[in-house]
Amino acid sequence: MLNLQQLQSFLTLQQTGSFTLAAERLGVGQSTVSQHIQRLEKTLGKQLIERNTHKVGLTAEGEALIGYARGMLEIDGKVMALFDEGRLRGRLRFGISEDVVANRLSDILEQFTRLHPLVDLELTVALSATLYQMQAAGDLDIVLAKRRLGERHGVALYREPLVWLARDPERFAASSEPLPLIAFPPPSLTRKIAQETLDSNGIAWRIVCTCGSLTGLTAAARAGMGVLVQPRSMAPSGLREVVGGHLPPLEEVEFVLVPSRGADRALIEALSKEIRTRILPSSIGD
Repeated sequence: MLNLQQLQSFLTLQQTGSFTLAAERLGVGQSTVSQHIQRLEKTLGKQLIERNTHKVGLTAEGEALIGYARGMLEIDGKVMALFDEGRLRGRLRFGISEDVVANRLSDILEQFTRLHPLVDLELTVALSATLYQMQAAGDLDIVLAKRRLGERHGVALYREPLVWLARDPERFAASSEPLPLIAFPPPSLTRKIAQETLDSNGIAWRIVCTCGSLTGLTAAARAGMGVLVQPRSMAPSGLREVVGGHLPPLEEVEFVLVPSRGADRALIEALSKEIRTRILPSSIGD
C-alpha cells in the first residue's frame, strides 16, 4: 500500500526541484523527505528520482507516478472534507497578475484545492492596475499583484528588480535606432516604468508589440522583435538579460497581497498562507 505522506513528499520534491525547498515547504527535515522518497522507491521497486549536483529530476517511472499521486491525494482530501464539518467552505474571488500566473500559480492552486476542496475559487487574471480597479468595485476578495516602491496598499511579500530581456541582447545594445519595446497595454506597471526610465535617460523608444498575455509577449521577444521588461526571477526561457550598462537599470517592484474589506477572513488567510509559502523566488537544486 502506498503511503500518502511519502506521495506528498514526492510531489513537493517534483514541484520544487530541491530536497531543501521541499522540506521547508512541508515543515519537516530534509532527511525526512529523503527517507520518504527512498521508502516509496523501495515499495514500488523503481527509481523515481534522478539526482545530480545541479538539480533533482524525475525518471520515466517518476513521471508516470505524478498523475496517480495527485489523484490519490485529491481523493484523500475529499474524503476528509466529507467527514469534517470544520473544513472551510464558500467562494473566494482571487485576482492575480499575468506574470505571476506564468511562474507560480500552479503550485499555489494545487495545494490550496487539495487542502480546501469545498472552497470554490474564482480566478481572474489581469494587469495589476486592472485588478486593483476590480477590487475597488467589489469584484475581487483578494489580489496578488505588483506595486511600486513607496506605495502602501497591501502586504508586501518580496521585492525584486525589473530587467530588460531580449533574444539577442547584443543586437539592441549596439543599435542607434529607437529601442523597440514589447509591452503589456496601459495601465501596465512594467510598461510605465520602462517608458519613464528611457525618457529620463534620453533614450528614444517605440512600441513594436502590445499584448495582454505574457505568452504573446514572450513569443514576440523570442522572435527577436524587441525588448521585454519582466521581474528578474520571472524571465521567460529563451530570453537573456541586457547587461553591461547598455540600458539604464530599472527600479524594483514589490509583490503584494491585498485582501478586501468584508471578505471571509478564514478563506483569505488560508489562501494567503499558501501564497506566502510558494511565492518567493528560489533557485533549483541543493
